[in-house]
Amino acid sequence: MLGFRLVVAAAGASLSIAGSINAGAETIRIADIEPLSGPPAAVGKWWSNHVQFAVDQVNAHGGVLGGQKIEVVQFDSKASPAEALIALKAVTDQGIHFVFGTAGSHVAIALTEAIAKHNARNPEGRVLFLNYGGLAPELTNEQCNFWHFRFDANADMKVVGLVQQVAASKSVHKVYLLNQDYAYGQAVRKLLRELIAQRRPDVEVVGDDLIQLQKTKDFAPYVAKIKASGADTVITSNWGSDLILLVRASHDSGLAARYYTLNAHFVGTPTAIAEAGAERLVNVNPWHSNVADGRLTSYFLEYRSKYKEEWNALPQKNAVEMWAKAIDTVKSTDPVKVAAALETMRYDGGTGTMWMRADDHQLMQAQYAAVFTKVGAGVQYDVEGTGFGWKTEGRIEAEDAVLPHRCKMERPH
Repeated sequence: MLGFRLVVAAAGASLSIAGSINAGAETIRIADIEPLSGPPAAVGKWWSNHVQFAVDQVNAHGGVLGGQKIEVVQFDSKASPAEALIALKAVTDQGIHFVFGTAGSHVAIALTEAIAKHNARNPEGRVLFLNYGGLAPELTNEQCNFWHFRFDANADMKVVGLVQQVAASKSVHKVYLLNQDYAYGQAVRKLLRELIAQRRPDVEVVGDDLIQLQKTKDFAPYVAKIKASGADTVITSNWGSDLILLVRASHDSGLAARYYTLNAHFVGTPTAIAEAGAERLVNVNPWHSNVADGRLTSYFLEYRSKYKEEWNALPQKNAVEMWAKAIDTVKSTDPVKVAAALETMRYDGGTGTMWMRADDHQLMQAQYAAVFTKVGAGVQYDVEGTGFGWKTEGRIEAEDAVLPHRCKMERPH
């Protein structure tokens, strides 16, 4: 694994380092908890590379607190809440006070609950959770807590952007919903139905299925249902193999429907989909490599040169840079002080001003809707050497995706 020290999280396997972070230490360690084994490992390793690269950039510019460097310590969640909690125990045993992650809202929910309990029991060893990957809305609603910050739009906010694009298309008349059956997919499904009814009451939802997460190997039966329904549009929050196999099966069957999704930029997905997704796959994401202003192009190209893979997961950059700025703002690595600085932060990570909402610790930022198409006008950079890349169809401003929250934040005394 490039640029990382791999720590396999296992009970009793870690070295215990007592006490809180010492501001005079040579390095400040952060934990990154991601699936590094099993089916989701490709995404976990890719996202971990994004974290490492962001840390490398901060270190290259002097680190934090006038010269202290940051070290990433990596832990394997195996995409399992139970394994993630074992990893968290290793994190706290090692005296690490900042946890970054993670693929899978089910894992993020387990971590945020455990961190809140740990902090209540261990006020001298508090931990902050800097979440860039768990997008279930409840993490900044009913299950919010002071120790959790989210650095990407939540699932509901992304759905707002997605439906904005669908509503603007006059070719959309019949929609089929297909999502994964866990917290994230269920949240997307619920809000999709509500927003479509509000913003395009003329559009008919002709199908609505939930599938087991990363379990379906043959999507032909689902494609047959979509075809029989007469749908011209499929909206899905599927990611990984659940998206790849769905689009491939659709292409193989000759289904002409257009796909609107949130996760088609995930590593390996463009390669696996390739021509099957050309001109029919629209993705919503905070950034893509052909954004017209090119402000992050040099960052993207440096990452791609180093890791031989695509950089397009902006939330990891947001999390690392905003956390580092918070440390320098309060001149401390005390988690409570860092959290207080993050709560009120406004920051431009390369796509315009974003801000952290103090009431629920949810980041507000712009998003882009982009169609997968051949390199040409509007598409200078392809993805994963496919000859296809992302072309902007619309930009969703941060203000347009702000939603009310149901968080009741309790702050430490």
